[in-house]
Amino acid sequence: MTEPEFAPRYPVVTGADFTTASFGRTPSQTVGPYVHIGLLWPDGEHVVPPGSEGAVDLTFTLIDGSRNPVTDAMIETWQADADGRFDHPDDPRGAVAPRTEGFRGFGRAFADETGTMSVTTIKPGPLPAENGTVEAPHIDVGIFARGMLERLVTRMYFPDEIEANEVDPVLAALPEHKRARLVARAVDGGYHLDIVVQNTDPDGDETPFFAL
Repeated sequence: MTEPEFAPRYPVVTGADFTTASFGRTPSQTVGPYVHIGLLWPDGEHVVPPGSEGAVDLTFTLIDGSRNPVTDAMIETWQADADGRFDHPDDPRGAVAPRTEGFRGFGRAFADETGTMSVTTIKPGPLPAENGTVEAPHIDVGIFARGMLERLVTRMYFPDEIEANEVDPVLAALPEHKRARLVARAVDGGYHLDIVVQNTDPDGDETPFFAL
């Protein structure tokens, strides 16, 4: 068909190599129940190999606006290494290989029937920030779940880093009564954080999220 409304979105070029064509960013879409089909990989929840020295277990429970667990959800975590460094050229201090063998800085985990996801990692070190400030050790967390067309992004801080948390510039930017919602609680073998994705009460228990 040659009518304008039926014109192809991208021009057809005979003999073109579309494996290298640039089509732009694909739109966001809800993960729904499909996270367990196409996004699993065997060691996704292991940021460090099992048995690594200093390994800790982090758990996150995702809770919806009705205070029910979200069972078809996925989280992705990313973090610095134990020295607060990244093995990446974008680290302004230069890329440095981590001391913990097998550390990759990234994890992906999926909710069980209680809405809980688990990641095994090491505690990150503090990070230099703008204007000479220092960010407390933390884990960045991306949340994907049913009905969410855009991921949510938040952080998990550690309860045993009280002094570092008090001067963290990101926590300091939040109202005081909301800061504790980003601080995990200590549990056997690690730390746990509840992530509440909705609350109509602005002073309720909704987790603070960040626009990136």
